[in-house]
Amino acid sequence: MIELIPAIDIIGGQCVRLTKGDYQQKTVYRDSPAEVAREFEALGFKRLHVVDLDGAKSKHIVNSDVLRRITSETRLAVDFGGGIKTDADIETAFEAGAQMVTVGSIAVTNPELFIGWLEKYGADRMILGADVRNGKISINGWKEDSTEDLLPFLRKYIDAGVSNVLCTEISKDGTLQGPAVNLYKEVMAAYPTLHLIASGGVSGIDDIRALDAAGIPAVVFGKAIYEGRINLSELARHLTPTT
Repeated sequence: MIELIPAIDIIGGQCVRLTKGDYQQKTVYRDSPAEVAREFEALGFKRLHVVDLDGAKSKHIVNSDVLRRITSETRLAVDFGGGIKTDADIETAFEAGAQMVTVGSIAVTNPELFIGWLEKYGADRMILGADVRNGKISINGWKEDSTEDLLPFLRKYIDAGVSNVLCTEISKDGTLQGPAVNLYKEVMAAYPTLHLIASGGVSGIDDIRALDAAGIPAVVFGKAIYEGRINLSELARHLTPTT
C-alpha cells in the first residue's frame, strides 16, 4: 500500500501552494498551517511534508516557529525542507521537532556537507530532494537548474547510504494534471529498493491509485486537497495511510 503524505507549504506563516514553483503564482489557502496539520491528523494521517518556501528562497530556514507549532500540537511525523543550507539550519529543524529533513540543493552544491549530515544523523532522518526540470536537478527553490542528471545523481547518493528520495517533476507541480508516473517507474526500475516519494501533479484519488499500481512506495500531495479535488474522508477509507 502506498504511503500517503499530505503537504503544507509555508510563505509568511500561511499555508500556500505555488504552480511549477513560481512564487508569482501563489494561492493562499489557510492562515494557520498548524490548524491544517491537526485536521490531517484527525483524519488518520501519520506523516506530513512541510516546506518552508520562504526558507528555500532566502537560503536559510525562516518558518521554524510554524514547524515548532505543528510538531508541538500534533503527533505527526514531520519531514521538513526548505532553506536547509548549514549545520545551524539542520539543527534548527530537528530542534523544532522535525523527525526528518529533506535536503536537495546542498547535495548538489556541497556534497561533502550533505554526506556529513547523512553520516551524523542517519539515513532514516535524511531525505534526498531530487527536483527535476528538463531532466536536470533544480536547486535553490527551483530558481536554478544544475548540470546533474537525475539517475546518476541518485546513484551517487544511494551508494553513500541514502534510502529515501523525494522526487518532484517541477513541470507537474501544482498543475493538477497528473503525476509523472513514467519518470517514477524509471527510477524504481533502476533502484528497486529505494523508498521513493513521488511529488507533483496529483489531481485526485485515481492518480494516487495509479502510482500505487506502478509500485511507487509513497506520494506527497497538496493542491488537490486544498482545491477540493480529493475528499480526505474517502481517501482515508480507501487508501489507509501507513504508519
